[in-house]
Amino acid sequence: MSIHLAGGVWMCVALLGLAVGGAAASDSPIPGRSGERPKQAGQRAPRQKAPADRAGRKPQPNVPPPDVRDFHYGEAARQVFDLWQAKSAVPTPLVLFIHGGGFRGGDKQAVSRELLAQCLKAGVSYAAINYRLTDEVPFPQTHLDCARALQTLRHNAGKWGLDPKRVASTGGSAGAGISMWLAFHDDLAEPDSKDPVARQSTRLTCVAVSNGQCSYDHRFNKSIGLPGFEKHPFFLPFYGIQADEIDSPRQKALAKEAAAITHISAGDAPAWLDYNVPNEPVTEKTSLGAIVHHPTFGVVLKKKMDALGIECVVQWPGHPKEGRIPAFDFLRKHFGMAGKDASDK
Repeated sequence: MSIHLAGGVWMCVALLGLAVGGAAASDSPIPGRSGERPKQAGQRAPRQKAPADRAGRKPQPNVPPPDVRDFHYGEAARQVFDLWQAKSAVPTPLVLFIHGGGFRGGDKQAVSRELLAQCLKAGVSYAAINYRLTDEVPFPQTHLDCARALQTLRHNAGKWGLDPKRVASTGGSAGAGISMWLAFHDDLAEPDSKDPVARQSTRLTCVAVSNGQCSYDHRFNKSIGLPGFEKHPFFLPFYGIQADEIDSPRQKALAKEAAAITHISAGDAPAWLDYNVPNEPVTEKTSLGAIVHHPTFGVVLKKKMDALGIECVVQWPGHPKEGRIPAFDFLRKHFGMAGKDASDK
């Protein structure tokens, strides 16, 4: 497996005509960054009341406080992450958590208590990322925020005792989509940048995600038996478009760039995808929520990854018959530390 660290595959990124605020006039978007650089990136955010979780999820109880809280990777209020540092005499692997919420809500507080505990016990550090939502910015800035957070963590790997070559990402729904996009997209590192953070790689070792979409393109999704994406409340704000732009050339270009499945190539990161919805044919009675989180996304993705020789595990209720593989087992395997707890080091 090739991880394509910084200095390898590189892509010049800029999104013509797509302002950070959301309005755009170009019909030919090019994927990329906003061009902004935080003037004081790396400072802690002022202590303030935690933001409301508009997805309705509450913080997990009994989660230990992070060692690094609300570290700013950008200037915006939501451009922060928390970091739990595993106790280890050597640099530790890192697992990212990217929250879900339809790109319209959610918060880093919704970490998996179980996965966090498993990571720390095994000597794996854990970071939870907030990113700007679509009431502030459309795609691609939602995704590029998470890329910047990843680069910031890599830039500070020495200070925080992290192994920059072993980084995985997790998350559900929107967080799953961002994780897969980072895993399969060409490296967004800018090797010649004057900004040392921008020179860091955005590639991942593997991903372990739940209820994820490999595409947000309603045309592609309809072709695989998952109609109605354009009716979901996330859709228009995600692309920063109006209803009459749904099938415009600009939206088609954005949809292609936003789909993780677009970017898969040989040597990309292995993936573990878990779904809560049974793998049953969609009918007129199937809820839009079930369609948006359907295992068909995983099945289609696995077919493409299998053809490229990249490991892809897809699970849903009753499949596989012998039982589901836990996410942490998959992560630990690809970190090269199968069966080891921190006490084994």
